[in-house]
Amino acid sequence: MSLSEIFRALGNERRLQILYWLKDPTAHFPPQQDGDLIEDGVCGLFLADKLGISQPTLSEHMRQLTSTGLVKAKRIKQWTFYRREEAEIERFTKELHGEL
Repeated sequence: MSLSEIFRALGNERRLQILYWLKDPTAHFPPQQDGDLIEDGVCGLFLADKLGISQPTLSEHMRQLTSTGLVKAKRIKQWTFYRREEAEIERFTKELHGEL
């Protein structure tokens, strides 16, 4: 993924907020019935509810974040869970530091 594509994905306050919440999901979300907050990620319904947006709108935000590799999606039953990909975030920050 190119830096410009990642910047495009990060150029939205809601997506930045999602990344912030996913950095420490236990501090920002209640326990889930399905899926561990740390290992599996946060259910998309929790994210949409916390942002006050519809599920389709959240899906578009998450599509952009997952396409960059900064977030990983995982299906459990009929739900999609999202977690940060720390290795990819670290790679991005190192590449950004090298470019600037």
